[in-house]
Amino acid sequence: MAALVYVNNMSLDGFIEDPSGALDFFPVDEEVFASHTELLEGASTFLYGRRLYEAMAVWETDPALAAQSAPMARFAAAWQAADKIVCSRTLTTVPTVRTRIEPCFDPAAVRELKAMADGPIIIGGADLAAQALDAGLVDECLLYIVPVH
Repeated sequence: MAALVYVNNMSLDGFIEDPSGALDFFPVDEEVFASHTELLEGASTFLYGRRLYEAMAVWETDPALAAQSAPMARFAAAWQAADKIVCSRTLTTVPTVRTRIEPCFDPAAVRELKAMADGPIIIGGADLAAQALDAGLVDECLLYIVPVH
């Protein structure tokens, strides 16, 4: 059975977004970036909420990101290689391949996915992860504590 792994960046004071709701207020740290890439390379599926999916989709829709450096190209390739499931009541289409939309979080469907997956399933998005935690489905939490300047 595949593990369901919750991964998130967090500031030292416990925040996962800035006051305006942006998720990208953390400094880019090469060690954290490399660690995220290693984790993504083994993932079979990303299970995301809408906001996180929209933030991450640029790794497929904006080729200029991957062109910036070899580590960024490696990260983009790892992200693109996995299946993506987006839990959203508002999205009707997605700009990335290997992606499907589910209207809500379904614990039974996630249990089935865990039983069939050939690699870890990465879950992201605080609300979605909270639902998975409440359902007893999360096997591991990886929180990257990042100082914000």
